[in-house]
Formats: sequence, C-alpha cells, structure tokens
Amino acid sequence: MTEETPGFEEKPDVPSGATSDDAEPKAAPEEGAAPAGDATADAGLVAQLDQVRTALNERTTDLQRLQAEYQNYRRRVERDRIAVKEIAIANLLTELLPVLDDIGRAREHGELVGGFKSVAESTETVAAKMGLQQFGKEGEPFDPTIHEALMHSYAPDVTETTCVAILQPGYRIGERTIRPARVAVAEPQPGAQTVKGEGAEENTAASGDDKENGGPEEG
Repeated sequence: MTEETPGFEEKPDVPSGATSDDAEPKAAPEEGAAPAGDATADAGLVAQLDQVRTALNERTTDLQRLQAEYQNYRRRVERDRIAVKEIAIANLLTELLPVLDDIGRAREHGELVGGFKSVAESTETVAAKMGLQQFGKEGEPFDPTIHEALMHSYAPDVTETTCVAILQPGYRIGERTIRPARVAVAEPQPGAQTVKGEGAEENTAASGDDKENGGPEEG
C-alpha cells in the first residue's frame, strides 16, 4: 500500500517549456469598456459632422439670399416692363389726340357719315380699349389739376367757379392725365353775395321794427 507524503499535493502535469503564467487562465476584459482608439475616432467624426453642418448652414443662407435677390430682380423687371408699356401707349395716344379732336368736330357739324363714320368709330373703339378716357362736362366745378381755363366770365346763376363750356375735351389713361380739358369758366357775379346779404339784413331789421311797434296798423 502506497503511503502519501503529508504536506504535498498532486499538481497537474505541465508541458515542458511552459511557464506557470501560461498555465493560469487570463482574465476576461470587462464588458462596456471602449478601447481608447474608438473614442478618438468618435471625436473626429463629431468634429467633421459639425464642420459639415456649418458649411450646410452657410450654403443655405447663400441660397436664400440669392433667391431673394432673384425675386426682387423679377419684380423690378416686371415693374419696368409695365412702366415702359404705359409710356409707349401714352405717347401713341397723345399723337392720336388731334385725330380724335377732328372726329369730334365732324360729329358736332353732322359730317360724320358714310365710310368716314365707320373709320372714326373704329378709331375711338381702339383708343378706348387701350385705356384712353375722355373727360370734361359743362356745369362741373372747375378743377385746375384737370382743367385749363381759356375763357373767363361772370354769371349770376353760379355759386362757384364752374365750367360753362368745353372748348376741347381732356383725356386720361387710368389716373394719369395726358391732356387737361380746355374750358370756359364763369365765376359768381362780383357783389352779388354782398347785395343779397345786405337785402337780408334790411328785411331782418324791418321785421324787428314791426315787432317793436306792434306790427302794421290794420285799416
């Protein structure tokens, strides 16, 4: 029977050439611990992302500014185009006004007949379609902004300066006057209001005297 030597334990066989460290198992790496190289890479990616966002914001701002400038340019071009068109139409119709004056005089004298009448009416229709409007009527108050007074007189039946005759009609395009109406005007008769006022005062005074005297005596 084999006797065991006290104080000694059996050890597993260790291959030749292997050290005691190799025989012990290595500790497993802790879970969740990131390597130092990965943290550096993440910081670099964040920096690059910030740079991309900054560049994107700058390009977006530039694009918005260019779009606003383009819209302003389009509105300015459209406004200029309309203004040029209105000026061209006004110049054309201004040159046409003597013809319209001749047509008006021919109509007043009863000479607007036959083919001439058809041509005249077509001309007036085309001018109206282009925005030409005639103005100036007898009896309307005189307005120096749209009327040009060529004759002046006094009349007892007017209370303000009034157009009593239209010597030449005025024309406008929209709110723009291209020729004022040439008119004869009449003002209230000088002293008419004064005389009227004095007569009213005399009537008032006479009425007051009658009241003080007990009225006129009865016959």
